[in-house]
Amino acid sequence: MKREEKHDVRIDVETAYLPDQSTPENNRYVFAYTITISNRGGVGAKLLNRHWVITDANGRTQEVRGEGVVGQQPHLMPGEQYRYTSGTALETPVGAMEGEYEMVDDEGEHFLAPIAPFSLRTPNTIN
Repeated sequence: MKREEKHDVRIDVETAYLPDQSTPENNRYVFAYTITISNRGGVGAKLLNRHWVITDANGRTQEVRGEGVVGQQPHLMPGEQYRYTSGTALETPVGAMEGEYEMVDDEGEHFLAPIAPFSLRTPNTIN
């Protein structure tokens, strides 16, 4: 139980379809996602790496791994938030993303902050 209180990172996601960057006739659908990372734990933590699994409606999966997010490795003290926007392109009007952030706390302990699956979809899409 103490471990959960020590490492409590909440990740909230908002998504948007970007029609001006998309070309549906070429099977290119571009989405933005805004992530809010909240450190609700008892110790400061730094985001080291990201890992995304992106799946389109055809079942095609892309994995993305990299250092930090949008060129940053934010350090969050308890109660702090970090918000950023990024994007991805799919070949279908519907897809999903999920993943995790690799974090290290101020005591040097590494842990994973899971990112629950979320949908990417064009407006008026049923699925």
